Amino acid sequence: MKIIPAIDLIDGKCVRLTQGDYSQQTTYEYSPIDLAKNYEELGFKFLHLVDLDGAKAGKVCNLETLKQICSKTNLHVDFGGGVKTEADLKSVLDAGAKQVTIGSLAVKDKTLFKSWIEKYGANKFILGADVHDLKIAVSGWLETSTIDLFDFIEEYVALGIRNILCTDISKDGTLTGPSFDLYKQIMKKFPEIDLIASGGVSNIDDVIQLQDSNIPSVVIGKAIYENKIDLNNLKILIS
Repeated sequence: MKIIPAIDLIDGKCVRLTQGDYSQQTTYEYSPIDLAKNYEELGFKFLHLVDLDGAKAGKVCNLETLKQICSKTNLHVDFGGGVKTEADLKSVLDAGAKQVTIGSLAVKDKTLFKSWIEKYGANKFILGADVHDLKIAVSGWLETSTIDLFDFIEEYVALGIRNILCTDISKDGTLTGPSFDLYKQIMKKFPEIDLIASGGVSNIDDVIQLQDSNIPSVVIGKAIYENKIDLNNLKILIS
């Protein structure tokens, strides 16, 4: 199983939101760069970096932190939040991101995103399928659309997208356990994808249960920050 630690950024600092609510923000004292270096030293190979300022503002805001992490580690960094133009996309890739997570744009400007898939290749992108009651949410989760989760995934799988990051907003940052049934449904319908489960992981047993359910990948954030998971135990599961 691919285990991906997450760093969420506001004003260049590590934060976590609860259920995507910017008013329920916890700021941590960790330096994002030092935290990324620590993950690499422990043997982690991937990092999910989220620009929450960017997601809210509709433009990339934490590019310098991305540059520093990519220049000072060999982590495979995927970056999401605020990538709305090709200039944004190029700046993120030039800064060292290996993949870019696209969520809102895949809903609001399908033509543009599809042109990027054709130009840069589907493997450069992770489809951000942020969901609330099986409907896709956008704009840093500030809006919920009427688009069905499964229809959304199906449309982009048909274009070659294989990396799907699915976050159940009701679970995110709550430490109440992942949406196991939802992830099983997605994998049953789309067995060919690399599904990245996100939201609610609270302990090592959650990770093992996801692994036992044949979920290919998981993102973990708050449980690491708040020492709910021993990283030394977690790294045993790294593939």
